[in-house]
Amino acid sequence: MLERSIEAAVAADSSSVSNSDNQNEWAARYSRQTRFSPIGLSGQSKLRDACVFIVGSGALGASLAQHMVRMGVGTVKLTDRDFVEPSNLQRQMLFDEEDARLALPKAVAAVNKLRRINSDISIEPFVADVTESNVLQLMEGADLVLDGTDNAATRLLLSDACFQLGIPFFYGGIAGAQGMSAVLVPGETACLRCLIGGAEQGDGAETCDTIGVISPIVEWIASMQAVEALKWLSGNGEALRGTWLTANLWPFRLKESAVPAPVSSCSICSPSALALLRSSKLEQTSSGISMRQPAVEDEQGAVPGEEDYKGLVYMERPRAITLCGRDSVQVTLGRHIDLRDLEHALVSLGCTVTANPYLVRAHITDEERLVIFPDGRILVQGTQDPLVAVTLCRRYVVNTLDI
Repeated sequence: MLERSIEAAVAADSSSVSNSDNQNEWAARYSRQTRFSPIGLSGQSKLRDACVFIVGSGALGASLAQHMVRMGVGTVKLTDRDFVEPSNLQRQMLFDEEDARLALPKAVAAVNKLRRINSDISIEPFVADVTESNVLQLMEGADLVLDGTDNAATRLLLSDACFQLGIPFFYGGIAGAQGMSAVLVPGETACLRCLIGGAEQGDGAETCDTIGVISPIVEWIASMQAVEALKWLSGNGEALRGTWLTANLWPFRLKESAVPAPVSSCSICSPSALALLRSSKLEQTSSGISMRQPAVEDEQGAVPGEEDYKGLVYMERPRAITLCGRDSVQVTLGRHIDLRDLEHALVSLGCTVTANPYLVRAHITDEERLVIFPDGRILVQGTQDPLVAVTLCRRYVVNTLDI
């Protein structure tokens, strides 16, 4: 009996020492950050308990992810629908030539680097396109959303969802040498839809694909987003900037304007709309969130994702779109694709094929390529014509696999 008591005491003492060592290591790791008085140990503990959702893992998204991981945010969720190409390496800081050679999904390549930066936190990657059907599922548990996207439609969707869930949306956008940043807080500011209009107005803006981009503006805007997120997550929400910031690094100009208050007639950000949403506790159905803009006519319900590769989740894209400025169309088949079977079939058809566990890339002609994901999404590169894209998908995927 005495021996058991001694063993129990030793075990308890060892556990106490281990916990103490872990706490000391944690404190040492973030010591320079906690010495900054607005954060301190209390703010760092809040960061450890926080969860952020980063949409887009490319230029802004990769830099934002680094900031969140290095500052010690406890759970970092990131999603991207694309894969690494050589043209990304000039400005997307988490990727290298090997990632491009292997055509790794950006979410996968990013998490490979991020887990080597900080192995003590949870990092959840999703190879997915954020849509009305899956946005609430992806945002579950997040304290805020960081914008690393490249199109107005997705930004508006995220802003709408954030206002419905009552969490802030940290907007960011870049093109050329110019960028913009703002924090939109439900109950305190207008939503993005009130600030930029609908997707049609937003997509008329210049993009990286139309006027190019230089890497310093990526880091500049990502830093503006990250520091505001740091304020919010560490319990310093009162220190938020509260402005719409526009920066041009070449020639150098800065402009700030106050973010407007909620618009009383808006069905997303008005006080009455928010009160209605909170009283009904936001009914979350398989049809997604209630949008002010109608859904695309061919939209389908979401198909549950399947887990793969250490928590990586593939989720369905419920509609097809032309990707602005990229000479590409995204087509969704709405069903799982066996990549191994498809790889062999495409080789037998004479295609030049590159494959990895996450996608198959097939060169059909010098101009046309298919990039196929197991969730049923296909990027058709070399055309902006949806009809051509669907025809190629039918010929090389649907008919080949008889699906």
